[in-house]
Amino acid sequence: MTATQVHETISEDTVREISESLGEPQWLLDVRLDALDALEDLEMPDVIRTPGRDWTNLHGLDYESFVDPLNAAEDKDQVGPDEVDVLPFADAVDEHEPLLKEHFGSVIDPQENYLTALSTALFSTGTVVHVPENVDAEDVTIRTTQNSQSLFNYTLVVTEQSSSATILERQDTGESADGEQYYSGIVEVAAGENSHVQYGSLQNLDEETYNYTLKRGDADDYATVNWVEGNLGSRLTKSSVETELNGEGSETKTVGAFFGHNDQHFDIAARVWHKTAHTTADLVTRGVLDDDARSVYEGVQDVGRDAWDTNSYQRENTLMLSDTSEADASPKLIINNHDTEASHSATVGQIDEEDLFYMTSRGVDDRSARNMLVEGFFVPVLEEVEVEELREDLEANVAARLR
Repeated sequence: MTATQVHETISEDTVREISESLGEPQWLLDVRLDALDALEDLEMPDVIRTPGRDWTNLHGLDYESFVDPLNAAEDKDQVGPDEVDVLPFADAVDEHEPLLKEHFGSVIDPQENYLTALSTALFSTGTVVHVPENVDAEDVTIRTTQNSQSLFNYTLVVTEQSSSATILERQDTGESADGEQYYSGIVEVAAGENSHVQYGSLQNLDEETYNYTLKRGDADDYATVNWVEGNLGSRLTKSSVETELNGEGSETKTVGAFFGHNDQHFDIAARVWHKTAHTTADLVTRGVLDDDARSVYEGVQDVGRDAWDTNSYQRENTLMLSDTSEADASPKLIINNHDTEASHSATVGQIDEEDLFYMTSRGVDDRSARNMLVEGFFVPVLEEVEVEELREDLEANVAARLR
């Protein structure tokens, strides 16, 4: 495959101007320029394929019409407790350069694919969260409101030994330019020994937005990286939430929820790599589709040769509310160690007609019955969301869409 080429304003001069505006050191500018140089040789992220079909065409995106990195505009809230650093990226460059130099690009290779390289070269906003040893950080909040045609956002979370962080991130759209938009979000989480990270994200971008997000955690010995991923907005979302269990006894849980309507398209992936002994993973995703919306899901549990005493579970369910919506799922188990307990399951189907009949026969109108069944469908996922504020946000957004 040949990578899609962006327009001529994506140049070395553009990258240098962005880097200079953030006050970056030479080594970080070099990382950006290397990513820019690599673009012509890199391919798009792998899309999910099911027999006879490629669900997502990233090559068909008209980048020239909506990628405008020098005119990025946003509103951003970055809040956390006093004992934790929650910094805009430019401030982190000044205050925590050694931390950045150690961890930037250490979890996600900037040149992993065309879109990660594009984001590395062009990101102009971001957040760095640093949690010192033995500190518990609750209520870290990051809210990004896109006010321009394109926005490239980068987030780095570093938790030191025996610390913890609960982070709630939201993306939405404010006074954007008319027409198609692009949002790119890269999140790297480096979880130190015996630390605990709970990272919740709720994406509710304008439905003319193309959205690419890649979130990946690296869990050290006895560390935990848990994800909650809610997708409601955008025209097209290509999202992957991933954890590498590199430390002995490390754990991860991914809880995902999406709700598509109109002609929205969701390409959703959850992945975990078990690299060493005594690791545990649980991947849970539920989605609802209405109108002409489409979704495809891929879940990957990769158990390495050295991953003795592995426990790995996955389940995905999609509920379709219309005859014109489309969904598919591709759960995968890759097992290279026999000392493993693992399972995966995926279902795609419509509302149970018997349930609907039962409710309407007892005086509930069709619309209310359907809405109650959809809200009930999401309950098993919502019950897995430990962050009360995020759970309430998801419930409220689902209810609003049903109305």
